[in-house]
Amino acid sequence: MMVLGQEPRQTTSNLGHLQKPSIQALIHGLNRHYYSISINYRMNELEQKMLSSVHRKDWADGLILEDYEDRCCANEKSVASMLNLAKQYNKALEEEEKMTPEQLAVKNVGKQDPKRHLEDEVNVLMSDNIVQCLGAMLAAVAFK
Repeated sequence: MMVLGQEPRQTTSNLGHLQKPSIQALIHGLNRHYYSISINYRMNELEQKMLSSVHRKDWADGLILEDYEDRCCANEKSVASMLNLAKQYNKALEEEEKMTPEQLAVKNVGKQDPKRHLEDEVNVLMSDNIVQCLGAMLAAVAFK
């Protein structure tokens, strides 16, 4: 059989047809010695719900306190970043006063918007610190 270039075994699949191998699989010799079986399975709604909730956060995950030194370092980095963004925003405002409307239209194309990034940074810093403070107060009250 191998003399004719055929494999000595019969190849079948689960659904009654072979999947065509990709070009990469052909290069690596997949078509000569192996075959691919189509496997199709169905899940009911309960199984889908169970699998979607495997890595879901629990309600108590929000109460876990971050290490205070780590929070302090993150706050310092965030404030330094906000200072840099505030300087960039102030500089951009000063430049905009001297420009014509046509120049303003193309000035910020492809550049970072310091105002938007400053707002985002402030929102993230405030929300992280509020969650940390509320978690600390709740832990202090609950574990007296």
